[in-house]
Amino acid sequence: MAEQRVIREDYRELDRYFLDSGANNIFLVCGKSIKRLPVGRYFAELEARMGLRLVRFSAFRPNPLYEEAAAAAAAFRSSGCDAIAAVGGGSAMDVAKCVKLWAGLNPGEDYLKQAYVPNQIPLLAAPTTAGTGSEATHFAVVYRGGEKLSVAHAACLPSAALLDPRALETLPDYHRKSSMLDALCHGLESFWSVRAGAESRSYSRKAVEGVFRHLNGYLRNDPEGNTGMLEAAHLAGKAINLAQTTAGHAMSYQLTELYGIAHGHAAALCVAELWPHMAARCGGTALEGIFAELAAAMGCGSVQEACEKLKNLLVSLGLKAPAAAKEDYAVLKRSVNQERLKNNPVFLSLFDIDDLYHRILSGKGRENP
Repeated sequence: MAEQRVIREDYRELDRYFLDSGANNIFLVCGKSIKRLPVGRYFAELEARMGLRLVRFSAFRPNPLYEEAAAAAAAFRSSGCDAIAAVGGGSAMDVAKCVKLWAGLNPGEDYLKQAYVPNQIPLLAAPTTAGTGSEATHFAVVYRGGEKLSVAHAACLPSAALLDPRALETLPDYHRKSSMLDALCHGLESFWSVRAGAESRSYSRKAVEGVFRHLNGYLRNDPEGNTGMLEAAHLAGKAINLAQTTAGHAMSYQLTELYGIAHGHAAALCVAELWPHMAARCGGTALEGIFAELAAAMGCGSVQEACEKLKNLLVSLGLKAPAAAKEDYAVLKRSVNQERLKNNPVFLSLFDIDDLYHRILSGKGRENP
């Protein structure tokens, strides 16, 4: 993959990026919150200051539909734009990545079944949360017919990322907490992933250390805390770009679908039960040492202490598990993509998954009354 250009709060460097890219017309994928942000003011002034034309696209929802991403690709083609920028959370970046990937494909056919046609369209990603790390990954997610569909291609990696911690200042409290937990889960899961290597674990370790180092300042909305957490989320994104996520994320998606809780909240609930479950099974294996390294990155002397620290973090943030109906467990168990579980370092049977969901949602295992 090509080396990504990372711009840290320096809008003069962002000017240079657009000049270097030769862009004349920018297709800006963004939500309404952009108006309140420094990056929003930057783009608002761009036309007058640099003579670049902007075309905005905001017709997408959180967890964007395939149809919305396809509409964005059609709007891009008709716009005459030669560059793409995404400002927002993971959803804006998902849509922008699809626009980049699908720009040269046949709109009359299913985009997900077509071979990529290379293009040189510049893609800038500016995250407004410290969570998804999507600005550092070559993945996108869209939904069709209620099914989560992954889009993965080297061309989806943004050519540049703008990291401006001031974008985090207006985050609502719940999204501040849940997005941080998403970054933490990325760091943890990518470290124990079967795809992990020396490079990805270096990113993972720094991300986990960064989350806990800057946690209190970030929760207070301090500038230094926001800067550190945004950097930690970016490093976690670089880690999952190489190693991907594991069962914690695979199990989290249906929690969001069923109960409407944020993705990071759901992922943390799952990882908090998954980790001790795996730790109990890995004695005498290399995974035991990997878990010990993670515990040290969290500032803990043992894996048990680290698992307790993660659960206590959820309690301190006031992020509880939703109430589940008895019939929900069958839906949850069926929802987990078995292909995604192959990245998990410990095999999980359907019984294990069902038991974990019971522990996540009720605090009791399946065999308990």
